[in-house]
Amino acid sequence: MVALSKCGDTQLVNERLKNETQHSAAAGQRILVTGGAGYLATNLISLLSNADCHIIRLARPGALLVPMNSVAQIEDVTGDVRKRSTWEQVLVGTDIVFHFAAQTSAYVANKNPPADLDNNFMPMLHLLETCRQHGRQPIVLFASTVTVTGIPTRLPVDETHPDHPITIYDLHKLMAEQYLKWYASQRIVRGSILRLSNVYGPGPKSSRSDRGILNQMIHKALVGELLTVYKPGDCLRDYVYVEDVVQAFLAAVHHIEAVNGQHFIIGSGQGHTIDQAINLVADRVALKTGRLVTVKYIDPPSPQSPIEDRNFVADSRRFSQATGWRARYLLAEGIDRTVKAFL
Repeated sequence: MVALSKCGDTQLVNERLKNETQHSAAAGQRILVTGGAGYLATNLISLLSNADCHIIRLARPGALLVPMNSVAQIEDVTGDVRKRSTWEQVLVGTDIVFHFAAQTSAYVANKNPPADLDNNFMPMLHLLETCRQHGRQPIVLFASTVTVTGIPTRLPVDETHPDHPITIYDLHKLMAEQYLKWYASQRIVRGSILRLSNVYGPGPKSSRSDRGILNQMIHKALVGELLTVYKPGDCLRDYVYVEDVVQAFLAAVHHIEAVNGQHFIIGSGQGHTIDQAINLVADRVALKTGRLVTVKYIDPPSPQSPIEDRNFVADSRRFSQATGWRARYLLAEGIDRTVKAFL
């Protein structure tokens, strides 16, 4: 992994090259972002705000869309991605689709598999079939999850690891991936899948209590609340900073011919136990605020999905080789940047 350089000249060069890449990928393009009020969408659109492009921010009815001052033309559209008619409307003239809309809880999915199918698979099918029937050929980037792998049998995990989804949520994500790969193989669209590890960093708060745990802990620490770790807290996670993630999506667009029809593992390449990560939050917040942050170890709730007990570290070298992307932020620096943003 490459961390952000502290050298002023090098940092300025890196920032300039980063901005040139993201703007060249978007310049003059009509870009559709689903889940437009959500975490990934907000960060992506913020990064593209100075690009000369047209962004369609698609959100469900009633979602709160944060106003943005932007060079890019931002068009807000409400619609239901579970309905074919929504895709018929928003895909007209679209060059790039970032498909981020999803139901994100494995527990909710297991309780109601038909509803999760409607939320996490059918939108992809509607997107692709609309493209096929109307001859539209956008680039489609899909946000998937590393938990599609199931319980890893080796670390770090790369794209050669077999997939054994153990939740309904992951099964439907894998189905959506497979459909995108097939339609790409038929040259109906060009597309790629990024399987994301544990994403954290500034952005809207998750609506699910079982998502965005590191961000939740940072929020709690900043208001003086107790931080909790489920015993024993020794499972490994790969925490990847959200700016690195959205840069990966833009890199995929910029290098679509190299990544077309494939899935990639996106992470920092660094493993931390949950215990280490939460204590690092406590330490960094205490350093910033001057207040002691207490961490308490508690018994996990029952029942818990077996997916919670996995160990995971990403090997993103294949994506790096295809696109030149690298994760830039180590966990301590990413936490510091998140603390600063939340404050």
